[in-house]
Amino acid sequence: MTEHGGVENEDYAEAAPAPLLELDRVVRRYRQGAEALEVLSGASLTLHAGEVVALVAPSGTGKSTLLHVAGLLERPDEGEVYLDGRPTVALDDAARTTLRRNHVGFVYQFHHLLPEFSALENVVLPQLIRGLAAGEAKRRASELLGYLGLGARLSHRPAELSGGEQQRVAIARAVANAPRLLFADEPTGNLDPGTSAHVFETMTALARASGLAAVVATHNLELAATLDRRITLRDGVLVDA
Repeated sequence: MTEHGGVENEDYAEAAPAPLLELDRVVRRYRQGAEALEVLSGASLTLHAGEVVALVAPSGTGKSTLLHVAGLLERPDEGEVYLDGRPTVALDDAARTTLRRNHVGFVYQFHHLLPEFSALENVVLPQLIRGLAAGEAKRRASELLGYLGLGARLSHRPAELSGGEQQRVAIARAVANAPRLLFADEPTGNLDPGTSAHVFETMTALARASGLAAVVATHNLELAATLDRRITLRDGVLVDA
């Protein structure tokens, strides 16, 4: 109780949800001959479930490196990467691979779809690799592609799809295993402005509807402004944009 008879706020206040992803003073260096090039110089970030963040920075500043470190594709040289409060840097490769397979999705500038498979099959495959039954994988894939406006294109191979359709299949594939985190590296970089806006809108709507957290690297400031917040890399450190 307070001196005025009120109840202390902290007695009943709900604890703030823990970040889904936390980068704690991450450093990443690459060797260039006899010298070391430091790309990340103590980058820190917290990302909560349902939050979609734009990473806007010029080429060559370390955006892809940051996404690779955050997505457990690379280990930092210093600092820590927490996933759901769990430190990951010291985990062995098998444990990191399992975490990445089960909890992280990636979308790249080029769709990287398997050309010999249909749109549906491209989204089914990662689910089968994870161990889902074929019937359930097909049902989930059909629902995802339908949500992204591709319900009539399930049997089409990538060569029979437009650039925007191919990228939407890539987004469906990235979230097929219900990841907690989504990292998109210039996902609309190869698309015209109208198609870019549509792909961006469907990707962010899917992220918010499923409650995952996402970081989207993009040069498009207009599209970035539609997200929850914007960050940038400055001298290897993350700051608000």
